[in-house]
Amino acid sequence: MQDTIRRILTARVYDVAEETPLDPLSRLSARMQRPVLLKREDLQPVFSFKIRGAYNKIAGLSESELARGVICASAGNHAQGVALAAARRETQATIVMPTTTPGIKVAAVRALGGEVVLHGDSFDAAYAHARLLEQQTGAVFIHPFDDPDVIAGQGTVGLEIARQHADPIQAVFVPIGGGGLAAGVAAIVKFLRPETRVIGVEPVDAPTMKSALDAGQVVTLNEVGLFADGVAVRRVGDQTFSLCKTLLDEIVLVDTDAICAAIKDIFDDSRAIAEPSGAVALAGLKAWAAANPGDGSLIAINSGANVNFDRLRYVAERAEIGEGAEALLAVAMRDDRDDYRRFLNSLDGRSVTEFNYRWSGDGQAQIFVGVALRNGPHERDDLIAALRSGGYAVEDMSDNETAKLHVRYMVGGRTVGLPHERILRFQFPERPGAFLRFLNSLQPAWALTLFHYRNHGDDVGRVLAGISVPPQDQDRFAAALADLGYPYVEETDNPACRLFLDGV
Repeated sequence: MQDTIRRILTARVYDVAEETPLDPLSRLSARMQRPVLLKREDLQPVFSFKIRGAYNKIAGLSESELARGVICASAGNHAQGVALAAARRETQATIVMPTTTPGIKVAAVRALGGEVVLHGDSFDAAYAHARLLEQQTGAVFIHPFDDPDVIAGQGTVGLEIARQHADPIQAVFVPIGGGGLAAGVAAIVKFLRPETRVIGVEPVDAPTMKSALDAGQVVTLNEVGLFADGVAVRRVGDQTFSLCKTLLDEIVLVDTDAICAAIKDIFDDSRAIAEPSGAVALAGLKAWAAANPGDGSLIAINSGANVNFDRLRYVAERAEIGEGAEALLAVAMRDDRDDYRRFLNSLDGRSVTEFNYRWSGDGQAQIFVGVALRNGPHERDDLIAALRSGGYAVEDMSDNETAKLHVRYMVGGRTVGLPHERILRFQFPERPGAFLRFLNSLQPAWALTLFHYRNHGDDVGRVLAGISVPPQDQDRFAAALADLGYPYVEETDNPACRLFLDGV
């Protein structure tokens, strides 16, 4: 412990690293009714705290060691730190990265002058290959977390927090992958502020440090989830385990939805976009605060912002559920327009965020529906109870991973015995009552055969609808659409509809 503190206090990081701000999250603080602050390590030159430990280690190498070059294994953020540190110290860096590493991180390492070697589909495979190359080339291995100088470099994050927040701190929340950041921050915070709790946070599908602490020794997990790739480590370090075992107060586990909701919270307050592992600590803070009411200041470390842009589609999809703002339900009802109206009215003014339905021909409809919640997750149970008391068969899909990942996109398909169906793509005004107005515009003889809608945050809702209209009613149908006034495009002959939605 004393050696770790000495190394932190004498760490050489500011040749390249920045002292990042400790920003209040005003909107989240108001919602939680207690001060919540975010340590902005996403603002480092490589958009991650990893530059601290990497540079501190490389800055301490001798001239003869620098002449041999450095090598590391990393899923991305440590790699960028090593590449930048090596460039500043004028030594060659070889970076072994898993083939699953986001492209933005690979490109960033190459831009910093690092030689990238892609190997294996996990950190462990990349690590083993890097160790082999170390033996073959004589390069100095820069461990991503299990090294006293790397731990000390990361510990300067905690030193800054203690200096930047002079008032009492109830708890500091730290993401854990291999444990370098958690070990360093816990060491210095407990030394300077022994009354402050230091709480590690891990994804529920990568509980590496928690598993080690529960077992009383370092263990290797069979597999870890890759959504929060920056903390997707199967085995923590021996040195980091030793420090965390002594210094961490507890560990909180969070799921993917909670991480996505935390990414949204960070964006809402700061307009910054955190990578999943960067938002892990805030997700843990929110979960811990919900179980431990109080008014003490809570601080989370945003550890990085290296996220592929295309991943944001998934994040946005899951964030609403993660923050308890949406319920996903499977609802069985009579395949009758009056029952649809009754169902929508039974939502008591709540907005429909998703509505997926396809005609089956047996008189029963199975609807996949999303409903906006006003007062958090507990409201979901009240809504389900109210719907069931109204005679609807309801299954809660909000925590069903298969439903959220796959089934919601698969509701529908081709159907048998459906005559005269027309497929139309509408733009609905994004306001309550738009769906009911659409239903009311249809004549009783025109059956609604398909409906697909998902709220995407735009001013208009994009809807695909199927309506069975007898040939003799086509003119009246055209007039009804004109009166409705919703912009639409005829898609009946679209190959996608013809091949996958047509009646057969």
